[in-house]
Amino acid sequence: MPVSAESIARFAAVLADRSRVEVCLALMDGRAWTAAELARHVGIARSTASEHLTALVRAGLLVERRQGRARYLQLAGPEAAAVIEELGAAVGERVRPSSLRAARADSLLTGARTCYDHLAGRWGVSLYDALVSSGLLSVDGGLALTPAGRRWSAEVGAVGVPAGRRPLLRECLDWTERRSHLGGQLGAALLRHALAAGWVEPVAAHPRALRVTPVGERLLADPARLGG
Repeated sequence: MPVSAESIARFAAVLADRSRVEVCLALMDGRAWTAAELARHVGIARSTASEHLTALVRAGLLVERRQGRARYLQLAGPEAAAVIEELGAAVGERVRPSSLRAARADSLLTGARTCYDHLAGRWGVSLYDALVSSGLLSVDGGLALTPAGRRWSAEVGAVGVPAGRRPLLRECLDWTERRSHLGGQLGAALLRHALAAGWVEPVAAHPRALRVTPVGERLLADPARLGG
């Protein structure tokens, strides 16, 4: 069914509010936040936050979960995260950090971070490029695993992921690098493997930031060695 101009305009109107966008950016860490936490993060009254959250849920960007009396919100899935990430990349505007603390956070996110559930930032883009240059991914006629790539993905435990509507491979436009990083089921499985193997580790200073370990620097720069 063709998408109507009215439906696109209605969806865009939901994100035509800074507070709603800030909520979505906060939830890009993949976690569920309470309504109160999001209100404090954005700096708005809880009643105002409730109105914004309801609008985002109705638009399909967020899902609501209730546990006892607490109301938890989370991005509706990787497709919703991709919308936010690609809008950021399309805008093409970087905000100059207003403090040393903000500058450090900006540096952390630029280097390596999660994009919902896969690796993004400079390291995410470098990994994508290395997968292509090493012949594990092909971009001719669409993104696909090569035969060598299928063997490699099995070696690193990044195949056999649950089937579903989400594509196995997806190019996700990185909002800081303005180039593609790897999303989809394989991108998510690879990040899980990288965390379990100690190639990357969370940074306490920011919920989305990741630190690439020395072994991770060697392996992520040469993905063909990851299964070795």
